[in-house]
Amino acid sequence: MADLHLALKGEYFDAIKAGTKTEEYRMVCPFWAMRIEGREFQRVILTRGYPKRTDWSRRLELPWRGYTVKTITHPHFGNVPI
Repeated sequence: MADLHLALKGEYFDAIKAGTKTEEYRMVCPFWAMRIEGREFQRVILTRGYPKRTDWSRRLELPWRGYTVKTITHPHFGNVPI
């Protein structure tokens, strides 16, 4: 089974690693639908940016638990729900 690789900004990677952020959000669009819908993954590999292949301190390997579609507000997008 394949792994889902997601590169994250440092602040989000650090929050997930510390346990204060429990979910990662991606915008609902054809780009992500093509990569996620109808596929099964064994695990999610989160990286802090794009580390060297041997830099394991900037990688987290977590089990894949599926995905859900949610409407959220986020400072990056302003006060508009997405």
